[in-house]
Amino acid sequence: MFLKSRAARRETLTFYLLISPWIVGFLFFTLGPVLVSLGISFTRWNLLTPPVPIGLRNYTRMLDDRLFWQSLSVTFRYTLLYVPSELVGGLLLALLMNRNIKGIRADRTSYYLPTVISGVAFVVVWMWLFQPEVGLINATLSRFGIQGPRWLADPRTALFALWMMSLWGLGRNAIIFLAGLKGIPKELYEAAAMDGAGMWQGFRHVTLPMLTPTIFFVLVLSLIATLQTFTSAFVATNGGPLDSTLFYVLYLYRKAFQEFQMGYAAALAWVLFIVILLLTILVVRSGQWWVYYEGERES
Repeated sequence: MFLKSRAARRETLTFYLLISPWIVGFLFFTLGPVLVSLGISFTRWNLLTPPVPIGLRNYTRMLDDRLFWQSLSVTFRYTLLYVPSELVGGLLLALLMNRNIKGIRADRTSYYLPTVISGVAFVVVWMWLFQPEVGLINATLSRFGIQGPRWLADPRTALFALWMMSLWGLGRNAIIFLAGLKGIPKELYEAAAMDGAGMWQGFRHVTLPMLTPTIFFVLVLSLIATLQTFTSAFVATNGGPLDSTLFYVLYLYRKAFQEFQMGYAAALAWVLFIVILLLTILVVRSGQWWVYYEGERES
């Protein structure tokens, strides 16, 4: 008994020694800064002078901040536009990549490659494509007698152009959907075909229900990532024109690293955290109504 407990203690000690680098990193580089930022959000601090406690003033200030509401509106409108298109587009692309045809592996690689390109690099490429005078998109439209808009310079089209730009990365979610499609038993399709189900019925009654856990996973990740959109707007438009692409994180960046209002920026970050947390909880709670887990339904 003594030897057994001694071996168990040694095993436990080894376990904690092995994970200690992660624990130290989490405490000092994740949890610590998070707690510090919460404290900073109740202060006025410009990085050069000591922080001055001001209570909830940073949070109440947001109620009268026009750009706060503008950035929140832009972020939500972009999220409502991008997340559904990413889900539908990624699923359709995965269905195409799931076909057993010659050269499909090379096609899968080509669809996924854009997702590993640097965010700044692909934004610069798209800025050239959207260039009003010599850009490829407007040049193509002019061949059909269509006068292309000033994509990134027009408040009416700038956000839509950023949405088109973001669809470049559909291959990332398509690979996840493809993995989900590969996990669906072929026997289910065979049974559906024996019952007279066609291609559409098989997709509706077999593919979609079995794919709902993957859809749920992609939805949560896409929602969290889209609400933190920054790179495309920062590089392509810097929030313009007329603040039509002023995303929330871009506004937070301005307050923190351009205007050095670190207390207000920390408060903005915590508001974003609460918004993302509430929306994520809402999606997770809604999963009980539409996500199909085979083991749970059988039990």
